[in-house]
Amino acid sequence: MILHKTKKPGDMTGCGKETKMRVAHEATGEGTTLVGPSFPSRHRAGPLSGAAHLDAFVPLLVDLYGEGWCAGGNLSVLFKAAAQDGEMLTAQATPGRERARLELRSPAMALICQGTGADHADAGSELSRRLLTQEAAPRSAIRILAGLSIGAEVHDLTLSLPGAAAGAALSPSEVVELAAAALSPVVGADLAHKGQLGGVEIQFLEGPLRAGAAYLARTRLHAITESPEAEAAWFDVLIADPKTGKDQARVTFCLRFMKAASPLWA
Repeated sequence: MILHKTKKPGDMTGCGKETKMRVAHEATGEGTTLVGPSFPSRHRAGPLSGAAHLDAFVPLLVDLYGEGWCAGGNLSVLFKAAAQDGEMLTAQATPGRERARLELRSPAMALICQGTGADHADAGSELSRRLLTQEAAPRSAIRILAGLSIGAEVHDLTLSLPGAAAGAALSPSEVVELAAAALSPVVGADLAHKGQLGGVEIQFLEGPLRAGAAYLARTRLHAITESPEAEAAWFDVLIADPKTGKDQARVTFCLRFMKAASPLWA
C-alpha cells in the first residue's frame, strides 16, 4: 500500500464539509483503488438513515476527478446492510473507464453500500442500471403503495436547507436532506417517515448547491416494485434555480417499505 495524499486539516472541497483525509492506493486489476480513512458510523433514525455515509466518497471522487466533480459529477449507491452506530467504516473507489466503483465496508468487511461515481451525467450508474432491471409490480401485489401512480408528478416545491454558513456548498448527505422535503408530496405524509433508503443517486448539473439558498423542485415517480421483503418507490427530485429555471441537480431515490412492518401485510 502506497501513501498517496494527506490533506491538511482545514482543507476544503467544493462539495461542502471540511475534508481531513489520507488516501492510499492499492494495486488492483482494474486500476488503482483509493482508500479513505476509517470513520465512525452515525446512526440516524428515519428514511434517510445511511445518507450520512455518502460524504465519505467525496474526497475519493475529488481526488479522481478534481473539483469539477462537485459541479457536474454523479454519485449513485445501493445500501446493502445497516451499520451499527459508532462502527468504524472505510470507503474506497476503484476507477474504471466510464466510472469508478465505490464500496463502503465495516471492519469485518461486511458491505454496507456499493455504487458508482463519475465526473459526468452517467446513464450507466448503479441506480440507473438497477432500475432498468426492475419489473413493474402488478397492482395486485402492491398494498402499502397502492395509492401511488407511476408517472405522477409534483411541481413547484420550495426547498431550502439552512446551514451554519449561508452560501456554503452542501455535501451529498445535505443534498439528500434538501431533496427529502419532497418525500411527503410523493408518497404522502403518512408514509414519508416509514420508508428506508434502499438507494440514492445525486447528479450535479450546475452544482454545487448552497446552504440557505432557495430552490424549486419537481418530482416524478418512475416505478413501483416489490420483493418478498418490501415494496419500493423509485422517483426523481429535480432541483432548479428559481431565478433562471435551470436545473442544478437531480436526486433519485429508491425508498423501501418493509412488508413486515406494515399491518397491510400482517
